[in-house]
Amino acid sequence: MTKVRDVLQEMKNAGLVPNKNTYNILVHGYCRLKWLKEASVVIDLMTKDGMLPDVWTYNTLVKGLCDEGKIDEAIRVRDEMESLKLIPDVVTYNTLIDGCFKWRGSTEGFRLLEEMKSRGGVEPNAVTHNIMVKWFGKEGKINEASDAVVKMVESGVSPDCFTYNTMINGFCKAGKLGEAFRMMDEMARKGLKPDICTLNTMLHTLCMEKKPEEAYELTVKARKRGYILDEVTYGTLIMGYFKGKQEDKALKLWEEMKKRGIVPSVVSYNPLIRGLCLSGKTDQAVDKLNELLEKGLVPDEVSCNIIIHGYCWEGMVDKAFQFHNKMVGNSFKPDIFTRNILLRGLCRVDMLEKAFKLFNSWISKQNSVDVVTYNTMISYLCKEGRLDEAFDLMTDMEVKKFEPDQYTYNAIVRALTHAGRTEEAEKFMSKLSETGQAVKTHDTSQELDASSDIMYSQQISDLCTQGKYKEAMKLFQESEQKGVSLNKYTYIKLMDGFLKRRKSISKVDHAN
Repeated sequence: MTKVRDVLQEMKNAGLVPNKNTYNILVHGYCRLKWLKEASVVIDLMTKDGMLPDVWTYNTLVKGLCDEGKIDEAIRVRDEMESLKLIPDVVTYNTLIDGCFKWRGSTEGFRLLEEMKSRGGVEPNAVTHNIMVKWFGKEGKINEASDAVVKMVESGVSPDCFTYNTMINGFCKAGKLGEAFRMMDEMARKGLKPDICTLNTMLHTLCMEKKPEEAYELTVKARKRGYILDEVTYGTLIMGYFKGKQEDKALKLWEEMKKRGIVPSVVSYNPLIRGLCLSGKTDQAVDKLNELLEKGLVPDEVSCNIIIHGYCWEGMVDKAFQFHNKMVGNSFKPDIFTRNILLRGLCRVDMLEKAFKLFNSWISKQNSVDVVTYNTMISYLCKEGRLDEAFDLMTDMEVKKFEPDQYTYNAIVRALTHAGRTEEAEKFMSKLSETGQAVKTHDTSQELDASSDIMYSQQISDLCTQGKYKEAMKLFQESEQKGVSLNKYTYIKLMDGFLKRRKSISKVDHAN
């Protein structure tokens, strides 16, 4: 707090008398730096110097607090305004409502909206309505978002670019491409223009529906209309062509991107690396990653894990470990996903002893493992008929507080049944039935695993299309725990979704 006073004292020593604007600028600056205590001190000093804070001063602090999730403190500031006879305006309420939706959920947000409406002189404006549209869209409630737009029009407020862009994003996430295009057409007729983030979302949806040519045509038209295509645009198209098994076109786009002066960063390298892995060209993906390293860029953990997964899927486990060791030397920090990928890779090529040795080294070094790690080992031990060792691992799971799940028991019951040890299998079935879980009683693992592949892969893909990345990740983790052999590049689908969300959706600023 001394720093605040020092700044003001230095001004006074220099013969500069702080006025209300000086204090407001300081409050704004400290809030942008997230130094909220300092901002509050400035307001206190402002009052002591005989200058009352105005609505703008308090609104700045309210926004700073809301951005940090300190909703209770923000509401107390609103109450302090009223005690000083300063009437909170629509900006105050919009900021609080937006903050409540972000940190507290819709119930608190709607409560504040009703409170605002009940106060005389504070009418919802376009920003208020856009906040409703935005949060309904983010929660995947596209019908409610549409209703909010209707109410917006009924109240005499015209939808703006933000409204349309948000709705287009929402329709794309919900897989309602026709509605999204209808909204774009309506925007054009009103002289409004979708932003590049919305365009990228449209492209992503088209590519997910395996329509890369249509996506590319859209970019051609967009460029003619003055759009400046970015890394996300090209990355989305590149991934779309790879998914459509049109590798040549994907690589051609990569070259086109560079010719247009877009300097590739990790953002654009990631889809290329993933696409090459998807095409079974992991060696070429590593070449691109080395190219990235030579430019002084740092690949993320996701890219490294996908390359490791690519090598393992192609049966080149030795190369997976060589790459892993090289990247560890380049500051790559393996996580549980990395370990589980390597372990499953070893087991799939029947290197069970090496897998066991690696597993035991992780346990002795107290490296993080999870239920998936144990289930992978138990599954392959059961397939080899090494039931005693599988039982030992299950006991170890329980000691380490990893609860054996349905998949653990399924693997053991199948192995016992196959070995003719039906009485023991029945005991396990009885034990599991007490928990309300079902056990497969005969060895139909290949058929069941195949159907699970399709089911989980499709569900995860659909959730990513709808923008429900948290739900997709939860389903992915569930499939891992059950030991389901997922579609070859479910990792890529999911992580590509997170990348798209981070680079496109996060650019949509607060309506304020």
